[in-house]
Amino acid sequence: MRAIEELTAVDDPAWPELATALAASPAAARVLPADHDEGRRCLLQLQVTARSTLGALVLNTGGLLLDHGWVRVFGGGLPGGGPTGGPAAEGRLPSLGRVNRFPAVFDPAWFPASGLVVGQDVVGGVFALNGHDPAAAGRPGAPGQMTYFAPDTLEWEALDMGHTAWVAWLLSGRLRTFYDGLRWPGWRAEAEALALSQGITVYPFLWSPEAQADLSATSRRAVPMREVLGVAAEFAGQLGFPDPGFLGAG
Repeated sequence: MRAIEELTAVDDPAWPELATALAASPAAARVLPADHDEGRRCLLQLQVTARSTLGALVLNTGGLLLDHGWVRVFGGGLPGGGPTGGPAAEGRLPSLGRVNRFPAVFDPAWFPASGLVVGQDVVGGVFALNGHDPAAAGRPGAPGQMTYFAPDTLEWEALDMGHTAWVAWLLSGRLRTFYDGLRWPGWRAEAEALALSQGITVYPFLWSPEAQADLSATSRRAVPMREVLGVAAEFAGQLGFPDPGFLGAG
């Protein structure tokens, strides 16, 4: 177990290079202010250093909003002890620790058994970093690789890249292609209007033939993000898909 000073006091932190990439990103990246204490708490539990992209995000940001707020990347944001609805009231995202239900006090024996949720999109897509045994958690891909829970198929997909490459990919401006078929006319305005505790529910649901035939004809409304994720998990079971497992706490 490494102490927090060993994790933060590194010669070549990732943040300066990452900050430059954020400023130059065509994905209209918005960096949210970090909670210093929460960032250090997350880093200690993760046991990664500030040399890593993951460590840089939790130490130096309260999370990222990308592509008009469509994608949210978690950092050292609202602590786990914050009030319910705090992210919406304060314009802050929950921290990586809060989303993944880190222990309140550092526990060297704890780890995210089914993988670490590192990002979500507003329609219920979830980006997670595989743990040491993805197959046991029902996830595709290799240990340490990124996966995506797709709200239009209700299944996990391997992204064939690690966390650092994933962040670079997000900032590259290639999200338009990735989300082809999941965005409707006017999506930017709807995403920008959301509170950070909200997502968008789409009806007929994104996995339905009706939505996939004509997404622009669906009806949509802003609801708590936990509701968007809960509906996806519920219907995955009803429709005979594998249990998606943990999709992140609100």
